[in-house]
Amino acid sequence: MEIKLFNLVKDKGITKGQAAIVFESQIRTFNRPNSAFFRIYPQDKRFLSRIVRYPMNYPLRFLAALILFPIMQCLGQTNPKNTAFTFGEELHFEVSYGWLDLAEAKLQVGKRAVMEDSRPHYKIDAFGKTKGAATIFGKVNDNWGTHLDTGSLLPSISYRYIEEGKYRKNEKVYFDQINRKAKMELYDRENKVLKEVKEFKLPSQVQDLVSGFYLLRAMDLSNLKKGQEILITGFFDKEIYNIKLIFEGTEKIETNLGTKDTYIFSPQMPKNRLFRGEFPVKVWVTKDQNKIPVKIKANLFIGSLNIDIASAKGLRNN
Repeated sequence: MEIKLFNLVKDKGITKGQAAIVFESQIRTFNRPNSAFFRIYPQDKRFLSRIVRYPMNYPLRFLAALILFPIMQCLGQTNPKNTAFTFGEELHFEVSYGWLDLAEAKLQVGKRAVMEDSRPHYKIDAFGKTKGAATIFGKVNDNWGTHLDTGSLLPSISYRYIEEGKYRKNEKVYFDQINRKAKMELYDRENKVLKEVKEFKLPSQVQDLVSGFYLLRAMDLSNLKKGQEILITGFFDKEIYNIKLIFEGTEKIETNLGTKDTYIFSPQMPKNRLFRGEFPVKVWVTKDQNKIPVKIKANLFIGSLNIDIASAKGLRNN
């Protein structure tokens, strides 16, 4: 049997030869799952650590940035009424790359409202961290969060606490949705000392990294037509993004929550050296009243990254 690797453009030291090491290690992991990691040479480990950090850092950030941004104006829905989620909801996910169980992730809505400008908000957090043997190659422990107005479904505060190997980033963004401004505060490694403050003008009311997906869940998706293109505009990492989201239809899939009818979305990706093809990412969202994400798949130059739901509790609609 001939096994071919995908063509991989050299990027930050990753070459075809190193890709072969990763592929070989995956095969060893499949054949001898209890001993594979202890038989990897130091040079292999260095290469593998780069690969692990790639699927943990960049796809997760890209996926969040590309599927979590607002589409309210594009769908012609102004301030949709939320009937999909509520306080105390928790969604747990497993992240895998080939045969490697890379990480676990969680989306969590706080159990009670937090007040911003005398208005109640949902406190929503997204957590992601490496687990098990994957931590050998690169430890990740990230937290993205938002305070989402329960009435307008617009964020007032966004934050990111990033721990990826030796890299740290602690950031807060305060949104003035009326005057279309955002103020970013960047803190030091220990999240104690304010290092930088910067203001940005916004083209319109925007969502942040996390809140946009919850806005999507509040919308009526039942009238979408296959092939419909939705323009996505969002603010993330000091920039405004305009990306196209394609509705690909519906599909019945098996999940850890049972068999689910789902909507399928594909964001159009900018050209990059990580993903394979123009539409390498697919997102499956349940067609029921909860509209929860149950599967995300990203085709990389080597293999694919999969995010699958593991469990859900506190759902608004049973």
